[in-house]
Amino acid sequence: MDTIEADKPVSRRERGGRTARREQRSHGSEGLGRPYILRNIPTYDVLSEENLLRIEHTADRILAEIGIEFREDPATLDHWKRAGASITGELVKFEPGMLREILKTAPPVFTQHARNPANSVQIGGKSVVFSPAYGSPFVMDLDKGRRYGTIEDFRNFVKLAQSSPWLHHSGGTICEPVDVPVNKRHLDMVYSHIKYSDRGFMGSVTAESRAEDSIDMARIVFGEAFVEQNCVILGNVNVNSPLVWDSSMTTALRAYARANQAAVIVPFILGGAMGPVTSAGAIAQSLAETMAGCALTQLERPGAPVIFGNFLSSMSLRSGSPTFGTPEPAIGSMVIGQLARRLNLPLRCSGNFTTSKLPDAHAMNEGTMSMLAAVHCGANFVLHSAGFLDGLLSMSYEKFVMDADFCGALHTYLDGIKIDDNQLALEAFREVGPGSHFFGCAHTMQNYETAFWDSETADNEPFEKWEAAGSQDAAIRANRRWKKTLAEYQAPPLDVAIDEALRDFMDRKKNSMEDAWY
Repeated sequence: MDTIEADKPVSRRERGGRTARREQRSHGSEGLGRPYILRNIPTYDVLSEENLLRIEHTADRILAEIGIEFREDPATLDHWKRAGASITGELVKFEPGMLREILKTAPPVFTQHARNPANSVQIGGKSVVFSPAYGSPFVMDLDKGRRYGTIEDFRNFVKLAQSSPWLHHSGGTICEPVDVPVNKRHLDMVYSHIKYSDRGFMGSVTAESRAEDSIDMARIVFGEAFVEQNCVILGNVNVNSPLVWDSSMTTALRAYARANQAAVIVPFILGGAMGPVTSAGAIAQSLAETMAGCALTQLERPGAPVIFGNFLSSMSLRSGSPTFGTPEPAIGSMVIGQLARRLNLPLRCSGNFTTSKLPDAHAMNEGTMSMLAAVHCGANFVLHSAGFLDGLLSMSYEKFVMDADFCGALHTYLDGIKIDDNQLALEAFREVGPGSHFFGCAHTMQNYETAFWDSETADNEPFEKWEAAGSQDAAIRANRRWKKTLAEYQAPPLDVAIDEALRDFMDRKKNSMEDAWY
């Protein structure tokens, strides 16, 4: 495929006039640099009290009668024994209400501090934080197609996230940099987040030592005393569904909690494979698995921040292939939101999911359904907000730009409707009167720069003008935009002494071990 060139440079006059006004409109009345969203619309509850109690009762029976295995982690079993759980080998069973009692020490709201304090985020309550997609081994763009991710791709996505006013967080494993040894790449990933972004970020969870390295690097940036008292890094840990917690996850989970940092506890339930095909059964399983993980953080360190996470998905029962962005998990997310609020825990739920192999209508259709579920269910931390393609196997440059633009629209959507004299516009009705138009009236002229959100990727020109300009679709426009963004990117300042200390830490860690590629 021929390379598509970046947009031509914008003239100084354009930057000061039309382009500047368009930027102001696109960012709305709140302006640039909003560190996170405070929702001004209510969450949406889909189940009655009676049905929520039935799900909770089913989860309690799963925990008490079937139990959860905690494999190869004696310290975790010791925690459960001291807490009063029933233990047979590695199988742990919990009396009804036990986990809810333990979870009372978890904070309902906490702040993740960024190295730029203006970019610190609140997680919980009415806050909404958008973070890029996480975990893809492949990357994709219109020029080079699908390929394994590299550390250069990783840095590019950190830069794109940093450059977007619609994302609030740098994310974690934005793509897997397979050109760096497995046992050392976590160092390069955490360093890239710190170097190329001044927002909150996530650390490694693939081993306890890598989680501790990630936290140690955060200590270099923020200082040990500050980290002891404040959350500065998140770790996203997954249940090995169904009903198994393995030691790689529980030891990483406990490392974050021990350091007073937030673990995001997430079951990955693929309906029909790692959980039942029925939504209610999968939700009950998810509740049981997630409560156990969240409670373990509190046994490790009472009061440590923790996020109640969820990742419901479906599958094609004809082929066995995973499906994403489908309606059943979307409506299931709404119920998860209700359950998390009853536990008084911050929520990570849903995201911009799709199985599409291209940044096309299929991708945006599925992504929109799952993203709307996230904002309506009350998710506070939305991982996978931008870039998710190919069932999370690929991180797409073009999809990243398109999704970030959609996140911009969601800022305005979540702001709701403001009611004041200016918004009610009675004076405009007096000026215009019956049968005329509002286009040039004083009220329109006073508000036109901030009245509507303005997409940075859409083409709203007449058909003939669009056709004359080359009939470019959304993916091509996104291709041009990510190249332009990277060409104009400037790294946020990082203290030289901190940078040197980070590099020294990384060098010592890397030199202490041989490369491992699996």
